[in-house]
Amino acid sequence: MRILPSGAATGALVLLLLASGSCAGAGRDHPSAAPADDVEAFLTGYEARFQELYAEASEAEWASNTRIVEGDDTNAARTRATGEALAAYTGSAAVIEQARAHLARPGLTDLQRLQLEAIVFRAARNPATVADLVAAKIAAETAQTERLFGFTYRLDGREVTTGELDEVLRTERDVGRRLAAWRASKEVGPALRTGLRDLRELRNATVQALGYDDFFAYMVSEYGLTEQEMVELVHGVNVELRPLYRELHTWARHELAERYGEPVPDALPAHWLPNRWGQDWSALVEVEGFDVDGALSRKGPEWLVEQAERFYVSLGLDPLPATFWERSSLYPVPAGAGYKKNTHASAWHLDLADDVRSLMSVVPDTYWYETTHHELGHVYYYMAYSNPRVPLVLREGANRAYHEAIGSLMGLAAMQPRFLDAIGLEVGGEAPEPMQLLLREALNYVVFIPWSAGVMFEFERELYAQDLPADRWNQRWWDLKAHYQGIAPPDARGEEWCDPATKTHVNDDPAAYYDYALSFVLLFQLHDHVARELLGEDPHDTSYFGRPEVGEFLTSIMEPGASVDWRALLREKTGEDLSARAMVEYFAPLHDWLREQNRGRVHTLPEL
Repeated sequence: MRILPSGAATGALVLLLLASGSCAGAGRDHPSAAPADDVEAFLTGYEARFQELYAEASEAEWASNTRIVEGDDTNAARTRATGEALAAYTGSAAVIEQARAHLARPGLTDLQRLQLEAIVFRAARNPATVADLVAAKIAAETAQTERLFGFTYRLDGREVTTGELDEVLRTERDVGRRLAAWRASKEVGPALRTGLRDLRELRNATVQALGYDDFFAYMVSEYGLTEQEMVELVHGVNVELRPLYRELHTWARHELAERYGEPVPDALPAHWLPNRWGQDWSALVEVEGFDVDGALSRKGPEWLVEQAERFYVSLGLDPLPATFWERSSLYPVPAGAGYKKNTHASAWHLDLADDVRSLMSVVPDTYWYETTHHELGHVYYYMAYSNPRVPLVLREGANRAYHEAIGSLMGLAAMQPRFLDAIGLEVGGEAPEPMQLLLREALNYVVFIPWSAGVMFEFERELYAQDLPADRWNQRWWDLKAHYQGIAPPDARGEEWCDPATKTHVNDDPAAYYDYALSFVLLFQLHDHVARELLGEDPHDTSYFGRPEVGEFLTSIMEPGASVDWRALLREKTGEDLSARAMVEYFAPLHDWLREQNRGRVHTLPEL
């Protein structure tokens, strides 16, 4: 369900589009005028050309992400050209005119209406009435991506990758070394400030041309919610999990102060945490008898991806197509290769049909073990809804969070002790302590909520919806981190820095980070249902491996794509609306344990 601009503004917009003759002409980049009574002819024509252009643009973008050569603009030029061609088609006045004309007709099927709404929603990214803005936005996004992923990071005078910086933050006990790595990770920010400022203006102006208030409201509308409804939903999730996060924050302050031989701080110093943004603290806990890193170090990186595929196949799903293995970019760039690549893991559906790929930099460790399962969750979602019952423009998740939830669910399942035993991964000689396992999980899933549903949500909302001035970005960023996460910078961070821009998603996947927060809520609802209702097992100790009933359940969620209402689908499959109930219950034993550990300690985390 997608909300479109409504009322007089929409009517005036359509008249404006009709009056604009520049993009309403004939030609292969515009669907031929369909008879008034033939919606299907329009939809069929649109989808055929859309798929062709989408595949060309995706292939170019793939090249720009997998082969970045300093000083070579070839890939960037191709990305801009194919992106502009796709934008010109999907945002053309002819497309918008015909789609909205068909939407106004009575007698549409629900599926036809969903397709037409999807077409108009997509048009708002690139409306032809502001063709110069669209071209500028595409060029700016391409340039920003290359600045971000082509940046040279240095530590102790040596060029390093972000993976190497992350490894220091995960494992180093020397506070000085940690501080140097954390600072190095933020050096890219100033280089991205101007690009992000320009992108904010271009993204807002582009969607405003089709009647949306701003880019943030536009992205929220794809959920079928208003901006205020999304604010309330996300705030509610934060409130439900705040008591548990407060206990985790207090525990971490004391644990890390002891580890580093420092006084207990009120706010956690950012460089004390094992993640550049403080979004995942799970590396703080080493569970005795659960040495997943050690077990994986004896495997090659290829094993991790192949094992993730084996998991899905064990559920009754098909093996990955041969083209996945031929075309994906799964491992780090070899030393001396002469090019770089985007090191942020992602899954790609290049033609909205059979061409599925993943971009990763897999090494044999716990992070990449979980990440391979997550990314293949996206790929199997693509494969499930690429079927004749789902029109091309509806080949998406039921909402964006569903896509993330499926992958995260499989990552969670793949880390449970019984699962690891089922696949023969020897992680230790003794059974791990359940409370330590639960603590490690909470330091991932629970800690992520105030970051994703708090800091990122509020910063991007203020960036786009409230036009947050660029000379206040860094101060506001750290104010939000203090309020939601209880994290402080190691030293003063003035406006000469641009720390929010160091986060990948702020640049190239904007105004949608709350998808991940909602996906964690969804994943625990789905996991609770799978464990209790399908398998009759404890959600803390279960194994999906080799259980086709789990595969059937997941397939029933994935196959419809966006052709169904996401809320109705969740109620049908789990019997409840979106709620953190399952997540709170899953971590309830840990919450009790933490209260005992924190007895006599002062909580310093602000109230929401």
